Amino acid sequence: MSLLLNIDTATEHASICLSEGEKIIGLIESTEQKNHASFAQPAIQQLIEQAGITLKDINAIAVTSGPGSYTGLRVGLASAKGICYALQKPLILVNTLEVMAQSVLTHYHSNKEILKDLTSICPLIDARRMEVFTAAYDISLQEIKAPHALLLDPLSFSSLLSNGVIFTGSGRQKLEALIPGTNAIFSDIQHNATHLASRALISYKSGRFADLAYSEPLYVKEFFDTSRKP
Repeated sequence: MSLLLNIDTATEHASICLSEGEKIIGLIESTEQKNHASFAQPAIQQLIEQAGITLKDINAIAVTSGPGSYTGLRVGLASAKGICYALQKPLILVNTLEVMAQSVLTHYHSNKEILKDLTSICPLIDARRMEVFTAAYDISLQEIKAPHALLLDPLSFSSLLSNGVIFTGSGRQKLEALIPGTNAIFSDIQHNATHLASRALISYKSGRFADLAYSEPLYVKEFFDTSRKP
């Protein structure tokens, strides 16, 4: 059995779901980014109660590991690691950008016209000003470009634009303004923890678990705390 608790608080849209195999048992979402810390634990408890199970029944906990909001990443990973430590459950980490790419594939899985011309999926997370966190995947979700921080300019994705590409995520509008008139698709698909569950199931089946003691968020770039005085 693969009963997974999936926690995604990496971006402004937080969600938590329970999944068993490919079946989604329950999903709770929140769009209040500043309240991710107060959202996570009550949402987990609500899902557990609705499913009529206990946390001990869960086989593993999956969490989006980043990139994303620094605070959101810490909230999600702390919640996941706390449960794993307490109950001796394995931890699964999935890159946020990979989860976003999965949401595109899930959305278009029956759209033959889109998929036949699609060669890459490029998620973009707004990182303020003209910067984004991004990566690129082929339609099998194999990594083409590893997650990285990028200052956008009109040539940022020129190597992908000659083929079918979908840009998605909160940073897509910045790029769309820089490269108008291209054949690229700019999608407003919103990922959630059900897409995390799809990727986590693959890791669970293959036994790819994270080291609980040393797991850290994937910030991509160094965290800068503006509240600290020099």
